[in-house]
Amino acid sequence: MDLRNIAIIAHVDHGKTTLVDELLKQSGTYRTGQATTDRVMDSGDIERERGITILAKATSVEWKSSRINIVDTPGHADFGGEVERILSMVDGVCLLVDAAEGPMPQTKFVTAKALALGLRPIVVLNKVDKPAAEPDRALNEVFDLFANLGADDDQLDFPVLYASGINGWCDTDLDGPRANMDALFDLVLSHVPAPKQLARRNDDFTMLATTLSADPFLGRILTGRVETGTLKVGESIKALSRESERIEQFRVSKILAFRGLGQQPIEEAIAGDIVTIAGMSKATVADTLCALSVDTALPAQPIDPPTISVTFGINDSPLAGKDGNKVQSRVIRERLLKEAEVNVAIKIEDTPGGEAFIVSGRGELQMGVLIENMRREGFELSISRPQVIFREEDGVRVEPIEEVTIDVDDEHTGAVIEKLTGPRRGELTEMKPAGVGKTRIIAQVPSRGLIGYHGEFLTDTRGTGVLNRVFHEWAPYKGSIQGRRQGVLISMENGVSVAYALWNLEDRGKMFIGAQEQIYTGMIIGEHSRENDLEVNPLKGKKLTNVRASGTDEAVRLTPPVVMTLEQAIAYIDDDELVEVTPKSIRLRKRYLDPHERKRHSRAAG
Repeated sequence: MDLRNIAIIAHVDHGKTTLVDELLKQSGTYRTGQATTDRVMDSGDIERERGITILAKATSVEWKSSRINIVDTPGHADFGGEVERILSMVDGVCLLVDAAEGPMPQTKFVTAKALALGLRPIVVLNKVDKPAAEPDRALNEVFDLFANLGADDDQLDFPVLYASGINGWCDTDLDGPRANMDALFDLVLSHVPAPKQLARRNDDFTMLATTLSADPFLGRILTGRVETGTLKVGESIKALSRESERIEQFRVSKILAFRGLGQQPIEEAIAGDIVTIAGMSKATVADTLCALSVDTALPAQPIDPPTISVTFGINDSPLAGKDGNKVQSRVIRERLLKEAEVNVAIKIEDTPGGEAFIVSGRGELQMGVLIENMRREGFELSISRPQVIFREEDGVRVEPIEEVTIDVDDEHTGAVIEKLTGPRRGELTEMKPAGVGKTRIIAQVPSRGLIGYHGEFLTDTRGTGVLNRVFHEWAPYKGSIQGRRQGVLISMENGVSVAYALWNLEDRGKMFIGAQEQIYTGMIIGEHSRENDLEVNPLKGKKLTNVRASGTDEAVRLTPPVVMTLEQAIAYIDDDELVEVTPKSIRLRKRYLDPHERKRHSRAAG
């Protein structure tokens, strides 16, 4: 059977997963009457809740007696470690671009990776039936993007299709019949080359592992594309590290191939196919699985270095252990090391005391997803403010700079530009109209300046702005950046909050808690209206007298508290504060709960 391997790449929300849904439906993957779900490839709970793809996933369809392996990739740059590895498994990419928005930062990020590997993209202009769609403008912008990224003549001569993934059609002509996805299937067969590995099926077996997962029955399993040779179930093979050092020898207990939505056991894997192998105990991502006679590892894609780090510690608050059952540092360490094994974009380091661990990664979203997964598994953690990673290059201290693309209503452009270029040390690189009454702002801003900015940005644009960011380069240190301006309200008591006390504190600032909530000394219960921190008593009840007077006993009406998401809480805290994360709660607290200890440490730091 003829074989094609293709990845679908795009910016966030440009419709990758919805398009794959349609390809599965129209290729006959589902049997008649089978119950289906939307975004079937986003199988994780967090992926479905947030509507984003976090892990790359493969599926397979049959079309005109050919098999097409399709990989759905993440759009967020935070999960770029996935994209880089996946692109080394395929022979072509389908680049999806929203016909209204045009190429966006992550479009640039994933396209640069694909072009560098010599892949020739198929461009699909999606959502052309949106009222704001401008396919011609979007196409010109895609061409300019390819040229700026150094595409060669073959890559610049890309085929174009017009589509509406949600309505299930794709056509070579904008005014075509709009009936089905046949045009895309046919173009994949004609434009994407068959795997060149097919010619080497008689060589010794080699395969580069690109994703690692665990199966309750099979144990550790690795997925990748067979580069050379064939492999049968029961054969003995070995694993080599990137440096060609032998890791282990093992017997292949099972080979699984993607067939439709599931994976089916097969007896033999051939060069060019994407398969999953079980039987190993130590081999991991970027290792080479090969025949016993092979001594040289396959080259693995280098992974972009981490740009931020967060400290994960044990939860040592007075409420520790009430919600979760995984609270020891040993258990937290094991879980983080397991994550680093699967996710090559994450690095784990121990701190001197052994009570906390420094986790380095690509961005706040990636960290937020890891913490969210851990709290759902029953972990309790204390999380520090994200710190940007600095490097030394030729004796100069350099820091990561991100390219920020913002679409806002014209009336909010002044506020956004002022915040980015003033206190956050950004540089404006481009500003242009982006549809009726909207402006697109492109700026290069230090990663430090973007920590905690998203909430402020939504306030400044009244929730209508769209902000996208992607790593741009390492550049010399830009100077100090001001942190949060407001101080916080800190509880000076342990107990349960009282509505009357909170009502009296409302003129001091915004509250983060409501009445009848468990609190403790050193916990942050609100934001002070001034720049200094203030210790307050949220337990102070109303003094009762035996005199009753009309008009003094009205019901206390509290302003609803500000409820923060996990990412907002992590971005909000200062260097001397922590986020306490449990399966049921997200609380803000001071690093040192005792007020005397706090003063001692602040004097020492000052």
